[in-house]
Amino acid sequence: MDNRGNKLGRSLETGVRCLLRPGLWRSVTPVTEPLEDAVSEFGRHLRAERDVSPHTLRAYLGDLADLCAYAAVTGVTEPAELDVSLLRAWLARQHAMGRSRATLARRTAAVRAFTRHLHRRGLLEDDPGLLLGTPKRRRDLPDVLTQDDAAHLLDTMDAQGPLGLRDLAVLEVLYGTGVRVSELCGLDIDDLDTGRRTIRVFGKGGRERTVPVGEPAVRAVQDWLRAGRPALVTEDSGPALFLGARGGRLHPTSARRIVHSRISEVGQVPDLSPHGLRHSAATHLLEGGADLRSVQEILGHASLQTTQIYTHVSADRLKQVHRQAHPRGTRPAQ
Repeated sequence: MDNRGNKLGRSLETGVRCLLRPGLWRSVTPVTEPLEDAVSEFGRHLRAERDVSPHTLRAYLGDLADLCAYAAVTGVTEPAELDVSLLRAWLARQHAMGRSRATLARRTAAVRAFTRHLHRRGLLEDDPGLLLGTPKRRRDLPDVLTQDDAAHLLDTMDAQGPLGLRDLAVLEVLYGTGVRVSELCGLDIDDLDTGRRTIRVFGKGGRERTVPVGEPAVRAVQDWLRAGRPALVTEDSGPALFLGARGGRLHPTSARRIVHSRISEVGQVPDLSPHGLRHSAATHLLEGGADLRSVQEILGHASLQTTQIYTHVSADRLKQVHRQAHPRGTRPAQ
């Protein structure tokens, strides 16, 4: 992991210690030092040996801080006292609080990783995480743009001024490559190869991949680098490809705000998040004839199964294929 990841990891560890200090966690009983140390040590393990992404590290440590606070209320003071009944009670409380299935699934994964680590270190005689069920996540597919919607959005956007040039480049890259918003914000200038029309992306788990970039996205980025970025650059900019209004590296939260704002300005286009643009890109690749394996590589999915769920071919496309390919697919004569 690079220096940014190490710095973030250290700040996360400090943040978790603050969360676990008396008086700073919803006025609950203070978390005991052994549990605090166990969570902090696990965070160091994830950062150094598992090379997890900063986003996953932040989420897992936050989940475990919540678990430890709950454990303190129930009188659990040592890692060895964590058992399946406590873990299930904590997860049941999360469910009662209205946590989404995705959040429950992630928190279950965080606890499993934590108890497995404690068991391997000899701090737990048995691993209670093995007895936890996995909450089934709903696979609701986000709305997607039609190809005409995408063209209308990108061709009519107001790209005046430095921020306008940046915003157009952001949307062009998100839709043109299908990268995650965190991957977009992590791009450096040198990651773009204009000659080969590719970008180098560091995805989940630090996995590197090369993604093709279309000519419109390359042109939008070049315009941003030529006439937009120099107006925003500061000593804090570093090599970041995309900058925020104050010159620092563009944050995913700001990128999401840009997407929503720009789509609302254009009108006649469904309001989407960056994830919706990613999904639109994948859908349009499949509609254009791309094979599933290629889409998997472009999206950076470790499993083809994820791509099969994530990328669906539109109903209109399926109907068209059926009409063209099936002997009984044509409409009967009127």
